[in-house]
Amino acid sequence: MHPYLKWISIFFIFLVTPTLAQNEHGHLMQLIQKEWAFRMKEFPMAASGNGIHQYDDQLPEVSLKAAKRRSAFWQNILNQLETIDPQALSEEDRINYEFFKFVLEDDVAGVRFEDYLVPINSEGSFHSSLFFMINNMLFDRVKDYENYISRLRKFKTYAQQNMDMMRLGIKKGKTVPRVVLKGFEATIDPYIVTDPAKSQFYKPFEQMPPTIPAKEQARLRQAGKDAIQESILPAYKAFRKFLVEQYRPQAARTIAVSEWPDGQAYYQQRIHFFTTLPMTPGEVFEIGQQEVKRIAAEMQTIIDSLHFEGSFADFIAFLRTDPQFYAKTPEALLQEACFIAKEIDGKLPMLFDQLPRLPYGVAPVPDAIAPKYTGGRYVAGSAKNHKAGTYWVNTYQLDSRPLYVLPALTLHEAVPGHHLQHALAEELTDMPEFRRHTYLSAYGEGWGLYAEFLGKEMHVYKTPYEDFGRLTYEMWRACRLVVDVGMHAKGWSREKAVDFLASHTALSLHEVNTEIDRYIGWPGQAVSYKIGEMKIRELRKKAEAALGDKFDVRVFHRVVLSNGSVPLFVLEDLVNRYIQAEELKN
Repeated sequence: MHPYLKWISIFFIFLVTPTLAQNEHGHLMQLIQKEWAFRMKEFPMAASGNGIHQYDDQLPEVSLKAAKRRSAFWQNILNQLETIDPQALSEEDRINYEFFKFVLEDDVAGVRFEDYLVPINSEGSFHSSLFFMINNMLFDRVKDYENYISRLRKFKTYAQQNMDMMRLGIKKGKTVPRVVLKGFEATIDPYIVTDPAKSQFYKPFEQMPPTIPAKEQARLRQAGKDAIQESILPAYKAFRKFLVEQYRPQAARTIAVSEWPDGQAYYQQRIHFFTTLPMTPGEVFEIGQQEVKRIAAEMQTIIDSLHFEGSFADFIAFLRTDPQFYAKTPEALLQEACFIAKEIDGKLPMLFDQLPRLPYGVAPVPDAIAPKYTGGRYVAGSAKNHKAGTYWVNTYQLDSRPLYVLPALTLHEAVPGHHLQHALAEELTDMPEFRRHTYLSAYGEGWGLYAEFLGKEMHVYKTPYEDFGRLTYEMWRACRLVVDVGMHAKGWSREKAVDFLASHTALSLHEVNTEIDRYIGWPGQAVSYKIGEMKIRELRKKAEAALGDKFDVRVFHRVVLSNGSVPLFVLEDLVNRYIQAEELKN
């Protein structure tokens, strides 16, 4: 080639390549923004949670028509994504592209497998999501209360739509297994009261801002009572009657989702979504068995160090029954959780060089959901919604809430677990909204379990019993890989799963049973914790080995947390790039 032509070619590439990248970036951002606007309009309660309040007077439509409308929209976006060349995108845009594609493919699959026919699980359902919604709404102006009242009035229709879908689910053989529904009315009964002023949904009216005139406050309170009386109470009564008289008697007697029409394919899709990796149920099952064996050996080492005379089963029985391991009052349990949380706060700078501005508090799991709820949970806060994060501690049935697992629970649900993760993600204002607000369990719960491991480095576990509590939580997550696949793909009975979890962990028997019911009613989600934690620890070991003395755990944690929730295959790319960048520094 003539030298002059060579330089013309180079100049042409220099001009065109940035333009191509800009065009592809613009197209991608247009699709992302279009889909986000659609999603917020279609799912107004999610919009409220994300600080978007223009739909605060709405509830989502639940119907076949709505499901098909959403699926068609998402498929169209996916088709347009196919016209974008990922190689022409920047590194940041490739993350956006891969993450966006992953989420949309799951949305389309959800409609294809008709998951909208089962809007309930063992932890709650559409009826409890309305209660959670209160925390995401604004209550500063008259208009805010009018929006809330409008939502309350729409709930009667919303509940009926969900029950219609559940009736169709019965006809199609897609229901929550009957065993999970035993006692489910206990999650409905707290919302059925004789006096609307005693309703959970009346709480926002009890303390109204002084900026709202007294006359307006009286009007809004009465309107709230009327909405509860005319919409909320009839809806919950109808749902309870439907559950007891129609749904539960006709619900599946089997527990495996693979028993559904197309159930095996659906469970494989759930495994793919909840691990974000190309794993089969069989691979998950095998990893679980290996981890159970490894952790059991570590647990036995602690038992031996305590010179305990008896078998592993005897030691577990001792932990489950000795009064020294249990709080005597709900207040005592909460105080212990608060102390542990505050102690961890003071140690965070050891491992993190970026901390969020949003604070968090500690509170009991609400009475309305506590009986069938897990031992603890993080409820995300929002600066836009003027709400701090909340670390919920379940104070129901205190003899099932052992103190020796409380440090691990606090590390997972509060800091450096979910609060750090969620609050830092909210501050990532330079990335698309969908990335800031989409939660992937493999990343999120993987980080939570990894945070329990960090408790060792932070010296949070003070006694061998607390360290055993850490291991029993890790064993719990390893057992999930076995029992979830066992029940949904390998023909395990509920009893076999209960026995397996009870015999390998020091979880209380109450918690063992509520957990197994959770896995039955939420196929695949339980496997995300251990798979995610193993990937994060694997990537850390890789970085430590590659960087040696140059490895800084605080920088590693910044890399893991500074992109929000991402699929594990994206996280691996991010860590690989971090390693390469650090290696080039010297």
